[in-house]
Amino acid sequence: MEPKGQNTNKKMGSISRKIHMSYWFRQLFLFLFFDIVIIALCGVSFMQYTENKLVLPEGAFIVKREIADIGDIDEIAYVVTDNHGELYVNKAGELIKYSFYPFVALFGLEFVFTFTGLFGAGKVRRKLKPLNELAKRADILREYSLDPGKMHNLEEAISKVDLDSPTVETGDKELLGIETALNNLLKQMKESERAKTRFVSDASHELRTPIAVIQGYVNMLDRWGKEDEEVLVESIEALKNESDHMKELVEQLLFLARGDSGRNTLNMTKIDLSELVNEVYEESLMIDEGRSYSFEGFQSAFISGDVAMIKQSVRIFVQNAAKYSDKDGRITFKVEASDGYVSYVIQDEGIGMDNEAVKHIFERFYRSDEARNSETGGSGLGLSIAKWIIEAHNGRVEVFSVPDVGTKFIVSFPEYKELAMD
Repeated sequence: MEPKGQNTNKKMGSISRKIHMSYWFRQLFLFLFFDIVIIALCGVSFMQYTENKLVLPEGAFIVKREIADIGDIDEIAYVVTDNHGELYVNKAGELIKYSFYPFVALFGLEFVFTFTGLFGAGKVRRKLKPLNELAKRADILREYSLDPGKMHNLEEAISKVDLDSPTVETGDKELLGIETALNNLLKQMKESERAKTRFVSDASHELRTPIAVIQGYVNMLDRWGKEDEEVLVESIEALKNESDHMKELVEQLLFLARGDSGRNTLNMTKIDLSELVNEVYEESLMIDEGRSYSFEGFQSAFISGDVAMIKQSVRIFVQNAAKYSDKDGRITFKVEASDGYVSYVIQDEGIGMDNEAVKHIFERFYRSDEARNSETGGSGLGLSIAKWIIEAHNGRVEVFSVPDVGTKFIVSFPEYKELAMD
């Protein structure tokens, strides 16, 4: 949104022009000052050289020094007078003759630099483009502040915004930029509100199920468990499982809440990602003996990160692969490096997902239809936590999945760089 009749893309703004001219005059002053200093040093050196050559009679001393005002540049001389009235003359003609061409070359270079600086508006415009834009926006805002009618229209449009579908419309083309910015902000706020509402609703739903199960078994214990040992054992086992599930769910919710508020702290250290993934691989072999696991390592695969959190992210993807794979399906661990990134790969031969499900798998409490229909359980928060951990380490995650074939997660982190020692 530009003031009418003004092409800010091809002309420098007033601020840029002032800075450009200020820079040029400063350069010119520095050149002149540098030239004067050189000439002065040459003159002083010539005068000192003249006096060093003098051989004064015994008892004589210099009483007067002057530059002879002859008129012809070749006859300029440094004249020294002693106390006996004797004159000692040293002409500067030879010095001027030999220094003439170097000075011409010096002045020529300074002229070129000055001329280039004076007409280098294009370079200055590019360098000062952000400042130009800021000044331009400030001018526009100042114009609006001077127009009470426009501000009144904007205020009235904002006051009429529907909270269910917030959109600011004034009908004024000159206010279109401000309208767009406000509407984008309102859209983001609405999306944030919806996400929080959905999060609370889903969390309540997930907690409601174990609470209902616990209440059911407590009632059953109250009725028959006091006398029936079989009912007592079944109820205790169910209560234990549901309480563990609730504990895990609450811990996951607290982790995400701390992450959203910036209260999850990272203990960053140098990590050998290949060694870390190998540890999770060996743990999986011990915990899930009936499943087929394989590992492909990579030497010197170092990253900077929090060991516990990186390991937690690997475990989440492995657990996810195990949930949605048959016992005879292979789960592959792999570590690789390329283009300044170190990656770990978790690949399964499970039920897979379609493209629509892949788009949503990192959303909180999201579970695909296949996952909901399976008997694996889960809260739908694990992948959300893994994604938070990855992003907190400036990493990225890629997902490749084919229904009834399997899923492949590739998690990449910036390669560890040794700090330069002073």
